[in-house]
Amino acid sequence: MAALADKRLVFVTGKGGVGKSTVAIALGLAAARRGLRTIVAELSGQARAAEAFGVKPPSGEEVRLTDRLHAISVDMEHAMEEYLHERAGRVGDLLAASRAFHAFAHATPGMRELLSVGKVWELAAERRRVPGAQPYDLVLVDAPATGHALGALRAPATFAEIARVGPIAHQGRTIDATLRDPAQTAVVAVALPEEMPVTETLALRRGLRDAIGQEPAVVVVNACLPQRLGPRQATTAAQALEATDDRVAHAALRAALSQHARAGAQREQVARLGDAPAPVELPYLFASATLGPAELATLADRLEPLL
Repeated sequence: MAALADKRLVFVTGKGGVGKSTVAIALGLAAARRGLRTIVAELSGQARAAEAFGVKPPSGEEVRLTDRLHAISVDMEHAMEEYLHERAGRVGDLLAASRAFHAFAHATPGMRELLSVGKVWELAAERRRVPGAQPYDLVLVDAPATGHALGALRAPATFAEIARVGPIAHQGRTIDATLRDPAQTAVVAVALPEEMPVTETLALRRGLRDAIGQEPAVVVVNACLPQRLGPRQATTAAQALEATDDRVAHAALRAALSQHARAGAQREQVARLGDAPAPVELPYLFASATLGPAELATLADRLEPLL
């Protein structure tokens, strides 16, 4: 198993729309059950974890969702002001208040990614730089989609190479060392059992090696349909479909065979992922667009062995 509970930082990423936010929140719920003080840090500018639990957090602030489970929507502006204050005191506060400096920061390629990764690194620190802030046992990062996530993971090393010396270079090298250390950091790849998400997950494996020298600790395949029919049952259902004139029976048999075909196609895509590591499958949940605590608890049950 992946033993994610032994890490400080776990990045959850995948193709857009595969349910990575849901997986990150469910993992957080499972970790909190284990007694770990856990936070889900969202880098996409959204606050889905808080919304799922009916909480409306201010941007950039840590909020409590349940006992031992917290969330934060990482905000670039807030992260930059926090960093400047911690590093430069009153001078940093003056820079943070400068519109020109903010415009410069926004225009600098990779700055958003560097600040975002720097913030989640700070959340995972045993001694945090935010006055009065308590450390977390596990930081689950709801990272952007694959390409942007790889860019964020590369950002610390990139800035360290550009700066070469000084506080930014030192910080970049320190964060990059944490990201490259499999004892401290892991990546969870999330996919749907469909061709494009699986292809992007395979590409993520190659990209991770280049970015931080790691492989995904685990691949989670979301929204998997159960295989309810065996080969003989499927043949029997197909023969019954051809023989029946009953409209209700005809509709039921067509639905069963359609679901069987779709589940079979999903199995073919999951097989493309191989078994290193063996994919963890989550069931398709018939629920509203936004999953609530009950649905997340069901997924947490499936994900808990990863901890």
